[in-house]
Amino acid sequence: MVTEFLLNGKPASFDGDPETPLLWVLRDHLQLTGTKYGCGIAQCGACTVHLDGRNRRSCVTPIGTIAGRKVTTIEGATDARAEAVKAAWVAIDVPQCGFCQSGQIMSAIGLLAARPKPTDEDIDHGMAGNICRCATYVRIRQAIKDAAKALEKSA
Repeated sequence: MVTEFLLNGKPASFDGDPETPLLWVLRDHLQLTGTKYGCGIAQCGACTVHLDGRNRRSCVTPIGTIAGRKVTTIEGATDARAEAVKAAWVAIDVPQCGFCQSGQIMSAIGLLAARPKPTDEDIDHGMAGNICRCATYVRIRQAIKDAAKALEKSA
């Protein structure tokens, strides 16, 4: 079965089992390896992408459910919000091992889309389910706050 969708703003398709997880289509078939495999059960957040602008765990999203929809991966996250988050991540030196970072960044972008001026509670709630094995949560929170401030200044 062929599933057609928009991937990072461009048409894409997958010809195969509609139950194949989106994560494996991205990594194995479309060679976009920025989205990571962590747990396979949507608990760690490493595989987070945006589906129609909302955070989605790609490891449990069957490709057949995304026909005609918009998928954005870390490779395609290039708008002002994404760039502000990425810049703050680097400035605060968030990553250590880097494994969870693409999922963390995608979740942070989604959080700032919903809450442009997030409180600590908003950040904790919005980032829940994104596990960082290096425990850089304090830096993640600060990077999100810094990105929000940068976006507010540029508005």
